[in-house]
Amino acid sequence: MSASAKATNEDVMLKLAELYTGLFEHDGYGDIRIEMRILHRGQKEVILHCGKQYRFIVDAPHEQNVANARG
Repeated sequence: MSASAKATNEDVMLKLAELYTGLFEHDGYGDIRIEMRILHRGQKEVILHCGKQYRFIVDAPHEQNVANARG
């Protein structure tokens, strides 16, 4: 999934579970890292690092409400 595609939290969680399972079954070392950035229009960019990067743009309704309250 590319950063330009719309994603849901479920998409992110499914990919995270897939990555975790792969690392758990791997006969060696591994790591997973998660980054999140607040974007405009009530969205967040979620980046999963695990050898490769998987980027998701997801709606963050709470952030939209905060942005609307600020004016």
